[in-house]
Amino acid sequence: MLKLYYNRISFNSSRVWITLLEKGLSFELVPMKLNGDQFQPEFLALNPFHQIPVLEDDGFVMVESLAILDYLEAKYPTPSLLPSDPQMLGTVKMVEILTLTQMMPPMRPLMMHSMGFSQETPEKLQEAKQNIDQVLRFFESKLADRLYFGDEQLTLADIVAGTAIPFLPSLGLPLEDYPRLKDWCDRLMARESWQQTQPTEQEITEFKMQLKILLSQRP
Repeated sequence: MLKLYYNRISFNSSRVWITLLEKGLSFELVPMKLNGDQFQPEFLALNPFHQIPVLEDDGFVMVESLAILDYLEAKYPTPSLLPSDPQMLGTVKMVEILTLTQMMPPMRPLMMHSMGFSQETPEKLQEAKQNIDQVLRFFESKLADRLYFGDEQLTLADIVAGTAIPFLPSLGLPLEDYPRLKDWCDRLMARESWQQTQPTEQEITEFKMQLKILLSQRP
């Protein structure tokens, strides 16, 4: 039985969770509160880097979300979440990596600011928005008139980027300037897998309170 250690607020967890749902696999969810439970010996035995998500598959343990997605695609290839066309495959992998390396880092200060925890200057926050804008315009061009980044087929690129981009309006980055991405987001959010994995307002509030406590404990 597949077992996913996750947190509903975590983008990294959500992309694995959505992949499991889209593939129709049976799995067990193990919630992590991240209130210190990630440092418990039982969890550190699975992931000494004390991060989520972690996937267990009959004793085989995987960490790092992109590696987990590739593992799931290789072991459970139906339905496929990767295109066979080389150019489409290249686009999918490019979008996955750019989401993690170019879009997620500038999202972090904006998220902290939106929760009232940031001490970044307005100039730094504007720079973060400009960096995200560059990524979104690139994605807009790569999506073109296709339904998904893999043409007509939902792919891992849509899952990776689609767990982050829908949250950008809450960070002061409306999607109206990226009409193709906005339509794409609407298609994703209508899917059962996205609806099932969205955190509730209560969970978001509890996460903010927990984060506030953790930040107040820093020296």
